[in-house]
Amino acid sequence: MPTLLYVRDLTTDEATKIEKLAHSRKEAARLVQRARVIRLSHQRYRVSAIASEVDLSEPSVRLWIKRFNDQGLSGLHDEPRSGRPATYTSAQTSVVIEAALTKPEALGLPFACWTLDRLAAYLQEERDIGIKRSRIDELLIREGLRWRMQETWFSERVDPDFAEKRGPSSRSTRRRLRVAS
Repeated sequence: MPTLLYVRDLTTDEATKIEKLAHSRKEAARLVQRARVIRLSHQRYRVSAIASEVDLSEPSVRLWIKRFNDQGLSGLHDEPRSGRPATYTSAQTSVVIEAALTKPEALGLPFACWTLDRLAAYLQEERDIGIKRSRIDELLIREGLRWRMQETWFSERVDPDFAEKRGPSSRSTRRRLRVAS
């Protein structure tokens, strides 16, 4: 038979915070659930009763009680998880953002605005950072930056030689005949 496990004696401050957290509607649901585990254990509910009350497994209930007993309120928060390390360093990320915010003409490049392909090519050739255009887009969005169209029909074109390069205009629609009244 497993030994009985209860939460340690709570300080007045801890009891107040646990009670408030257990009834919170704004905190993360997992944190509220863990606070409920501690509150019920403080009220001397057994692990099996707590597990059925908060819809957790008994080993999970034991884990959160033990972590709270060892670490206090900070033990209820998630610990950092393992995972794949970052592909690009913070220095490389800052170079990408700095390049995106710099006008290409200032870097001596023959175009007036960036595209993701141009930026990726520049970073590969000049800065030796092999990065895909989709990853550049993710980094810029995370920084709150978005691509915008620089050429419009209503303002000056970025390319001053556009009309010569385009060639003569051709009529794509026929003229409408006027009806005599």
